[in-house]
Amino acid sequence: MSTAPGNQDIWLCPDQLFDGQNLLTDTAIHLVNGKCVGLSSADQLPADATVKKLSGLITPGFFDIQINGGGGVLYNTSPTPEGLAAIADAHRQFGTTALLPTVITDAPNVLEEAVEAMKDAYGTHGIKGIHIEGPHISVERKGTHEASWVRPLNERSLQLVRDLRDRDIPVLMTVAPEGVAKGDVARLVEMGAVVSIGHTDAGAAQIKPVLEEGANLFTHLFNGMSQMVNREPGAVGTGINSTAYCSLIVDGHHVADDMLRLAIRARPVKDHMIIISDAMPTVGGPENFNLYGHQVYLEDGKLINKAGSLAGAHVTMLDSVARMITKLQFPAEEVLRMGLSNPAALLGLQQSVASLRNTGLSDMLLIAPDYKSFSFLSHML
Repeated sequence: MSTAPGNQDIWLCPDQLFDGQNLLTDTAIHLVNGKCVGLSSADQLPADATVKKLSGLITPGFFDIQINGGGGVLYNTSPTPEGLAAIADAHRQFGTTALLPTVITDAPNVLEEAVEAMKDAYGTHGIKGIHIEGPHISVERKGTHEASWVRPLNERSLQLVRDLRDRDIPVLMTVAPEGVAKGDVARLVEMGAVVSIGHTDAGAAQIKPVLEEGANLFTHLFNGMSQMVNREPGAVGTGINSTAYCSLIVDGHHVADDMLRLAIRARPVKDHMIIISDAMPTVGGPENFNLYGHQVYLEDGKLINKAGSLAGAHVTMLDSVARMITKLQFPAEEVLRMGLSNPAALLGLQQSVASLRNTGLSDMLLIAPDYKSFSFLSHML
């Protein structure tokens, strides 16, 4: 009589195992009925244990806190539970099992519809909350965001955040210091929102008060922000020197590799860098999509808008992690934290997202030794 997948007592011995914080070798994971019930040294297993050796790395799936779209769907143009499910499912096939769908600058009704959809979709398909990126940003550093919809933070937006937080839905909100009044960030933080600084042309003197009010992240460091020069650190230098988290797009197009190395090595605090995809609908979907009524095309691995500028990214978390480890030669443990543990810590979701003991088989990955592919453990047992 065969045993149903996951309905068994088995020890798995991979080459490496990431428990959500540490990269371990010579370690076995004990699975009972599809759940991790413990870890053990591989040479100290019970004599009667069922053991299976695996080539590769076992880890919980990745946590991406900035996904605009996937599977041909953009959150802004499909702000529905079905749209969110399609986006999440598209990224799941590339190893992202937890995410914050991201709605960018748009008309007030689009943001409201996105929030309503999140209320229904939260907790399904790996959706762990919402990232609201804009519209309270700087026109000068708007990037591909539509300038006509950029506006200061107002009571309407604050109420949307309040509604989400009243339901205990995690909220990450990217704002520019130019787009908020004194005390606004403190109000958001008091609600329980995580506030990030991004799409800003502000200098250090304008940014530091926002950090003091509780902002705790810089969104896609280097991109969409004032740069570091000899007499002004700008948002880039202020972020690097701060104790806040910084997210990075590491696709090789948005930030030069040497700048990635510089920023990561210069941080004054450990484990405060986060890998994001900033992915658009082309991930798991067609090679073009509509943004603000204009086509964005995939060209040589880059997404290009009508002005010839970058418009989001065409990259997965698996690709990003692999590139950081194999090309840039960062330690695998540090990179895995950037793609899982660090964003979970930022959102206060370590136990639910980044703990191997709390991860089911369907959300555990076995990544190949070259980091180019993976399988879900639920498909292997």
